[in-house]
Order: sequence, then structure tokens, then C-alpha cells
Amino acid sequence: MTHTRYAFVKANWHSDIVDRALDGFLELIPAKQVDVFDVPGAFEMPLLARDLAQTGNYTAVACAAFVVDGGIYRHDFVAQAVVDGLMRAGMDTGVPVLSVSLTPHQYQETEHHNAIYRDHFVQKGREAAQAALGITQIRTKIASAA
Repeated sequence: MTHTRYAFVKANWHSDIVDRALDGFLELIPAKQVDVFDVPGAFEMPLLARDLAQTGNYTAVACAAFVVDGGIYRHDFVAQAVVDGLMRAGMDTGVPVLSVSLTPHQYQETEHHNAIYRDHFVQKGREAAQAALGITQIRTKIASAA
């Protein structure tokens, strides 16, 4: 496995918060190695993640979204569908697909909550980069031992 490119997919809903995950990701993986893709919302991430993974161009695909209770639908169903879809995309393609999808139980669109979640997304982006680098290292070791 010689790829050194990563895909980062981010949902546009709450982009002021979600985009911070990319900031954290880029703290560990150089921007020149990352292709960034925007999708309308979280629900569109699994399909694009699968398509990107199938290209064979990426070592890993990270996906970030903020799924909150909109008052007219059960956000936990959306969140579960997204996470299941991301896992399936990784399993079907053999390319790690990482989730930076957060689904808080308590979110109010106030500056206080937004600041908390913006900071948290930076940390989650770092963690996704660590996971991408770590799983790549392990898989490379497995492939070289075979």
C-alpha cells in the first residue's frame, strides 16, 4: 500500500462547526496529501465515501458531520444510518472509512454550545488523522509480512 493521499468528506450542515474537524485533521496530515469534498448533509457521506474509496487513490477516507435534533425527525436514526453506511463503505472497499460524526443529546444553537462543539471537532479531527495514520501503519505491516 503506497498511497499517501487521504480524502476528507464534510457535511455542509453546521459547517462553521464541522469544518473545524478538517483543521484538526490537517494538524497531523499535510494539506497537500488531503483532498476535501463537501456534501449537503451527513446522509450523503456514505455514498461519496464508498465512491472515493473505490477509486483506489486514497489510503483512508475521513467523514465529518454534526447531526442534531432538528425537531421534526429523530436525529439518532439519521446518525445510525450514516455510521452504518460509513462502516459498510469501508468493509465493502477494504479502505478505512473513519467517522467524525457527532450526535449530541443536548445541543442549543447558542454561541456557548457552538464554541464547545467547534473545539471538540478540532480534537475529533486530530483523532481521525491519528486513526488514519495508525490503521495505515498496521495494514502496511500486515501486507509486508504476507
